[in-house]
Amino acid sequence: MGDIKKIHIIGSVASGKTTLARKLSGELNLPYHELDNVVWKRHQSGDIRRTEEERAEYLKGIVGMEGWIMEGVHNEWWVEESFRHADVIIFLDTNYNVRTYRIIKRFILQKLRLENAHYTPTFRIFLKMFKWNKYFEENGKPHFFQAFEEVQDKVLKVSTIKELDQRLTSLRSNSSVENK
Repeated sequence: MGDIKKIHIIGSVASGKTTLARKLSGELNLPYHELDNVVWKRHQSGDIRRTEEERAEYLKGIVGMEGWIMEGVHNEWWVEESFRHADVIIFLDTNYNVRTYRIIKRFILQKLRLENAHYTPTFRIFLKMFKWNKYFEENGKPHFFQAFEEVQDKVLKVSTIKELDQRLTSLRSNSSVENK
């Protein structure tokens, strides 16, 4: 990915954002940050929502770094700075049914303590994930493409990590041809 040092990954719940962020972080030696951790202060006794000012300052600190990978479902006004500073925005448009399956699988693995979570995997949160998944499909996705038109030239919209790998391979080949 050559000169790409700032990557923003967006997608619905269970689209593969964190998995992709970890993969790219290892390959590119860039730190990755979950937007949920920008929103929430994580504590043993429970999460506390940051104030808008704290959240803005935290995000500004990450965006000001030389390189980073940011991932999250958030596409509200407060995330705009990371979209603007990103070299590339990877939009994971994973199939709705695949995400639904992953929500179920994740919940089971978390309840069996085979997968960690930043939250207590309650049945209430499990049900909310289905709601969030549907909301993103019907509202979040169209909102992103309408509200952030000025960054659309940076967006790589893909359905699978395999498709992303193919697109990146194609981009690398095209840029090496152009550099000759």
